[in-house]
Amino acid sequence: MDKTSRVPRYLQLMEELIKQIQDGKYQVHDKLPSERELCDLYELSRITVRQALQELEREGYIYKEHGKGTFVASKTYDQDLVKLYSFTEAMKEQGRQPSTKVLSFRELEIDEHLAKQMKLKPKEEVFQVIRLRLADEEPLMYETSYLPKRIFRHLTASDLVERPMYDVFQADYHVFVTKAVEQFSATLVRSDEAEHLNVANNNPAMLVRRYAYHHDTLIEYTVSVARGDKFHYTVELD
Repeated sequence: MDKTSRVPRYLQLMEELIKQIQDGKYQVHDKLPSERELCDLYELSRITVRQALQELEREGYIYKEHGKGTFVASKTYDQDLVKLYSFTEAMKEQGRQPSTKVLSFRELEIDEHLAKQMKLKPKEEVFQVIRLRLADEEPLMYETSYLPKRIFRHLTASDLVERPMYDVFQADYHVFVTKAVEQFSATLVRSDEAEHLNVANNNPAMLVRRYAYHHDTLIEYTVSVARGDKFHYTVELD
């Protein structure tokens, strides 16, 4: 640490630890030195070290496990909210290998609540598709989609295993997304979701409701639970 610098020491420690992580000294899920060890190593107070670690955790570089210590976190993903978002393309752009597991595929008649969300008539038939979205085999999002059967009459689970959903829409039905509306809110991961996302029950997460349209026709309503420790959302305001 540069004791003559006007940069606060906790920021200097943050910069040093980030550099070591980026240089590969500490790999993903490696355990970092304890607070006491960092104090001794860099001749810093416990308060300074703790502040640096708290900020690193907030920025997604590290995570803590009670009674075990502090570890290097895996990469977080930034979602740009000012353009139409594709999970598959976004992961590829970031050098990650996207994949999807179809957990459930079934036909059902919608109730009044879902009919209102989709602007359809109660008891109209839809496909309900539950998918797990992964990057480099790491589960990131648990998605439940509702698709009007009258539009995608011959859709099958294997279609969605073999190809991205929007590719199927365009190639097989000549339907594509011209606009989408997304609503964001905080939520807690439920037990069934936690099992697939490999997180603890009631972990914080982001709930995303997506309404996708082909011109004025709603073609997809999706509720996604995105791991709170893995996603950043960005909006650019002019």
